[in-house]
Amino acid sequence: MQFIDTDQALATACARWADAPVLALDTEFVRVDTYYPRLCLVQVGDGRDPAVIDALAVPSLEPLLDVLYRPTCVKVLHSGSQDLEIFAALRNAPLLPLFDTQRAAELLGDGDQLGYAALVERRFGITVDKSLTRTDWARRPLTPAELEYAATDVTHLFRLYPLLHDELVARGRLAWQEEDGARCADPAHYACPPEHAWQRLKSLPRLPAQAQTAAVALAAWREGVAEHTNRPRRWILPDDALYAIAAKRPETLEALRQIREVAPKTVQRHGTEMLAALATAQPHPAAIASVHALDDAEKGRFNALRTAVGECADALGVPRGLLANRADLESLARVGEAADITLMHGWRRTATREALLPILRRN
Repeated sequence: MQFIDTDQALATACARWADAPVLALDTEFVRVDTYYPRLCLVQVGDGRDPAVIDALAVPSLEPLLDVLYRPTCVKVLHSGSQDLEIFAALRNAPLLPLFDTQRAAELLGDGDQLGYAALVERRFGITVDKSLTRTDWARRPLTPAELEYAATDVTHLFRLYPLLHDELVARGRLAWQEEDGARCADPAHYACPPEHAWQRLKSLPRLPAQAQTAAVALAAWREGVAEHTNRPRRWILPDDALYAIAAKRPETLEALRQIREVAPKTVQRHGTEMLAALATAQPHPAAIASVHALDDAEKGRFNALRTAVGECADALGVPRGLLANRADLESLARVGEAADITLMHGWRRTATREALLPILRRN
């Protein structure tokens, strides 16, 4: 394992990787007291000695990004959405071409969201030590054991790639993996504009209509503050407090102070802003459409769609959730073919079209 914590060492490593056709990639980060993830380590594997790059010590990762963003280099990750969120923040461009070993395993019928250690054990019979998962990667210095632990991830990734790649080719599904990889690598996939922040409110459907409107407005306000201050959403306003405010819709600071779930410091810091957000709240068409209960016709369509998708997944030998989740099917039951969900695009649409369209086109 090579530990890199200087710009010269990084330049030397990047020169070695300059023409590499495949690089395994992983990251370690912390996100305890910030809105954005704080990148701590980047692990790179090229089939020889893996490298662990100290992102907190190296002055700039630009030489590494130049190597990784080459279109002739396949980047291999496992369940790479969190890693890709970081790279989207570092360089607002898709990290392509991309090969996700978790998605490849799903497409090959190895399991639903199979973890890295489980996949390595299944494919190679190797037990991966995951005892250091909860390491504080921002702490310095890291121990040799922690650095070796981090390096192990890309060692096995590099070995998994050709195996899974060739199996996907043999089954005619490599294009499926490439399609999903391109969507996952799109920086827009990780953007959360304040006006979309309501989508994170799991209990929104349980609120009355007026409270839903207030909650959507508060979520947008909170997202903007969290992003601007680089602080976790819950530090600005916890969900339970947000729901309580939305339910009671106070019009004065005194009324806001009377809400038990709202901390006094929150009222002091943000009370006026929250009241302003409530006062200007307007119904959000997309939010309203997504949370209303299915009517009888929609329930019937939902059940038929769920059955059909399950049968398609079983026939393909892939997890049902890989085709669509419950929220997708509810949207499809409400909106029909115009639903903007993954199931209605690309290989998923092709694979399920014959089964789903008759249901969607019934009167």
